[in-house]
Amino acid sequence: MTVLGTRALNRATLARQLLLEPADLPVHDAVAHLGGLQAQEPQEPFTGLWSRLRTFDPAALSELLTDRRVVRTHLMRRTVHLLTAADALAWRSRHDAMLRQRVLGTYRRELAGVDLDELAAAGRAVLADDRPRTMTELARAVADRWPAPGPRPLGEMLVAALVPMAQLPPRGLWRTKGGVRNLPLAAWLGREIDPPSQDPADPVGQALVRRYLAAFGPAASADLRAWCGLAGLPAAVAAIRGDLVTFRDERGRELLDLPDAPRPDPDTPAPVRFLPAFDNAVLGYHDRRRIIDDAHRGLSVAGERVVLVDGRVGATWTTRAGTVTVTPLRRLARAERTAVAEQGQALASFLSDGDSDRAEVTDPPD
Repeated sequence: MTVLGTRALNRATLARQLLLEPADLPVHDAVAHLGGLQAQEPQEPFTGLWSRLRTFDPAALSELLTDRRVVRTHLMRRTVHLLTAADALAWRSRHDAMLRQRVLGTYRRELAGVDLDELAAAGRAVLADDRPRTMTELARAVADRWPAPGPRPLGEMLVAALVPMAQLPPRGLWRTKGGVRNLPLAAWLGREIDPPSQDPADPVGQALVRRYLAAFGPAASADLRAWCGLAGLPAAVAAIRGDLVTFRDERGRELLDLPDAPRPDPDTPAPVRFLPAFDNAVLGYHDRRRIIDDAHRGLSVAGERVVLVDGRVGATWTTRAGTVTVTPLRRLARAERTAVAEQGQALASFLSDGDSDRAEVTDPPD
């Protein structure tokens, strides 16, 4: 079986993630291809798409949100993602059990004795008037019946797990601040969520596997699990295994992939790319060494914005008062430093609507 080295996996990931060459895709199609964008921080998807698309107008993403063609909702790993409406409706039921278990993992003691089906029914009854509510408002509306847990456990269980929700605009619009107001996903999108499939071959899981490999492959089952939070989708993988090709990585793990997906030459040049906080290009794997060194793995879960240099996480970046400041994680070659500065200037211009192109690259820490 062919062994794919770290650099080969890196270049495949960059190609699938639209980070090797800018993509000529409409914003909606880019969101769909990526299987959604991590959107815990509401402005971060704009940088993620700017780094991936040849021409990106942030107003286009805002318009998709207000037109209800993309939606902010809890899904993969119980985190807020920006997804196409079609994907949110198709995939949400498949994530129900995982979302419940993840919230219970945080609040098991507080929610002990609470019948979750009864809690879900009570939450839906409150929301039946189609009036958007904050998590706190929703929790307080059912607190008389369940006073012991407190508003936070009740609210998170309802909003993140029991009642599929959309976070409504202005939350997530370009250069707009807005608190989280929730409405049931079906009410906001005007269509019921696809019901759970009873097919043991897990057709929804099969679609998830194919979409994951298209955007993240080649990858192991553990990587798939790390991306979506589901338990590896073994039935789905088994059902389509005959349609896939397999490799091994340098650790000996089996990697699955779509036969015709891009796997560029490992020596393909990789341009500098600025990634937003929690970008799935980094978080979408159990073994992240294809894109980030183990020594820096903690950056990817701490919300640090990172810079890809030669395809790998080589710096972090911040922005303040119109200036993008880059802090390398290693000493950069002169050409690398120049490329980082130039791309930082372009990012500063994007983030400031052209008012600033200031970027500075500091020295790496000792």
